[in-house]
Amino acid sequence: MQIGISVRHGELGAGTREKLIEKVQRLRRYVDRINAILITVDLEHQDDPVVELQVSIERREDVVAKGQGGNVLAALDAALHKAEQQLRKVKERTIDGHRGGGHKTLESTSGPPEQT
Repeated sequence: MQIGISVRHGELGAGTREKLIEKVQRLRRYVDRINAILITVDLEHQDDPVVELQVSIERREDVVAKGQGGNVLAALDAALHKAEQQLRKVKERTIDGHRGGGHKTLESTSGPPEQT
């Protein structure tokens, strides 16, 4: 799994980058087939940074989540929460898709067929 960090309007320290990578790695708990995670940190407003996560999953559409907070780590936590919810839905759809199948029988709700 590749993890990329992009920063707009500023720079992040090495310690903050390591914490970002450490926190996003827990997304693998939800879906095994994650190819890449792109973290975009926008520091245009220093007191209210924005973090956007783009998670690329094999054979699925990308999951995109955006969070805003008092500092970079708070914004990341907000984005992670949104991404986790979306990844749970992706996993549920995958599991439900595998549980379907087979022949479905039609049940009559009105009772036995009428005799003529």
